[in-house]
Amino acid sequence: MSLDYLFEHWRRVLELAIDHLVLAGSVIAIALVIAVPLGVLTARIRPLTLPVFGLLSALYTVPSLAFLALLIPSVGIGRRNALVVLTAYAQIFLVRNIVAGLRGVDPATLEAARGLGLTPWQVFRQVRWPLALPVITAGVRTAFVTTISLATVAAWIGAGGLGTLLFTGLARGKHGSSQILAGTVAITALAILADLILRLLERLTAAARADRAAQER
Repeated sequence: MSLDYLFEHWRRVLELAIDHLVLAGSVIAIALVIAVPLGVLTARIRPLTLPVFGLLSALYTVPSLAFLALLIPSVGIGRRNALVVLTAYAQIFLVRNIVAGLRGVDPATLEAARGLGLTPWQVFRQVRWPLALPVITAGVRTAFVTTISLATVAAWIGAGGLGTLLFTGLARGKHGSSQILAGTVAITALAILADLILRLLERLTAAARADRAAQER
């Protein structure tokens, strides 16, 4: 096996990598719309914790190919099917970290905010959510990197992305080994690069918040 395909068809690989990122980004955007209210509600109403986490954990244990195949009769093949499945998988990381972040805020800090006359909404928006944000953003990073990896199998139903190289290479048998290797290297590199960039953004954001807090003092 060699990297001939990667070097000779780098434009094609780059095109698929961009398509892969668009799919993963779309999944996280949709997943957050669901996860934020669900996470806030679960953090507030503790009896919901077990059933919500139980359901999300059960969804995550369903094999990806089986999940994609299960939705074909109702959703069909293509990107829409992949969006539904990958959004469901992302919930466990997002909701878990939203709940952990919101519940991890020091009660004394919240009480002090209430003592200053802030309304419950102001306490949440100005104190609780900002303090929970580092944990929440860590969950977003984990969900995004995991989605990049899981999105590989979405090519099986024609959803595009770098997984196309793997499935095309497999279909070609021994003649597709270079294509499979190129797809594997590209997917791995994309996941590692995304993780590094998001970690850097987390640190820069944390440093900016610390500087702003120091200036306010």
